[in-house]
Amino acid sequence: MTSLKTTPAPNSSGIEARCAATGMRMTEQRRVIARVLAEASDHPDVEELYRRCVAVDDKISISTVYRTVKLFEDAGIIERHDFREGRARYEQMRDSHHDHLINLRDGKVIEFTSEEIEKLQAEIARRLGYKLVDHRLELYCVPLDEETNG
Repeated sequence: MTSLKTTPAPNSSGIEARCAATGMRMTEQRRVIARVLAEASDHPDVEELYRRCVAVDDKISISTVYRTVKLFEDAGIIERHDFREGRARYEQMRDSHHDHLINLRDGKVIEFTSEEIEKLQAEIARRLGYKLVDHRLELYCVPLDEETNG
């Protein structure tokens, strides 16, 4: 049987620390955006990130959020995901690998790890004559109760 583990969110200081490590100039607005992103337990899009940032600092513009997200992404500090919704969603770059299960009804994203899946992917690559060096697994799902009731 597959052992699945949900992955905990990284600590909230990670984005600011990574920005400092790259020598990035950190304005107060960038710090707010970094903190809000780091504290997110979901995978917010830019509009949702903007709403959360404005609650902290009402002087932040949506264009500042867009530019900062792009800057963080280009620096490898955050990761962009396109979960078939027509909008990019973001999360803090992690040190450890994890996969995503996406509920197509409400957009909820569940992070998980499975050693069995990791081994199977590496074995498939090997059988086909390759060494797996990276991958991304996204499972798109609907709740089970919709299958039985719908």
